[in-house]
Amino acid sequence: MKVSGKGSGRVSMAALTCYRAGERPRLFYRLVAHHGRRGERRSLSEADYAALLAAAHQQLRAPLILVWDNLNTHHSAAMHRFLDVHTDWLTVVALPAYAPDLNPVEGVWSQLKHALGNLTRHTTDQLATLCKRKLKQIQYRPELIVGFLAQTGLNLQPAAEPP
Repeated sequence: MKVSGKGSGRVSMAALTCYRAGERPRLFYRLVAHHGRRGERRSLSEADYAALLAAAHQQLRAPLILVWDNLNTHHSAAMHRFLDVHTDWLTVVALPAYAPDLNPVEGVWSQLKHALGNLTRHTTDQLATLCKRKLKQIQYRPELIVGFLAQTGLNLQPAAEPP
């Protein structure tokens, strides 16, 4: 999300929706405010994504099956090194080239954008604070997180027979 005006910047976000049969779904996110300073990165880094994955693993105390879209950072050499080191608790499955309808996190972004639609913030930090507040509200609504998965048409039950 971008902020317009003098000294404008942007807020970059990444999120994981986590589901386990019989348990409450979880939402994890990482948010970074970029202020448009010279030499400052304009997006999340591989380290940001790695920290998000490690935090989810630590809090869930379980292995993760990561269903990932095709963002270029997800396919970088640095990210592949991280993924290769953590194969004991992390399995990666790639979504098809363009399949936002299969990604439950798209529901998070839709909900967030809807909540921010008529709001005005003057600075990047104000936008970041508001985004954190809205994401925290989503975290406390498990029925909403379940709905994000339901919108994809996917479920947690393994197929009886492979296709």
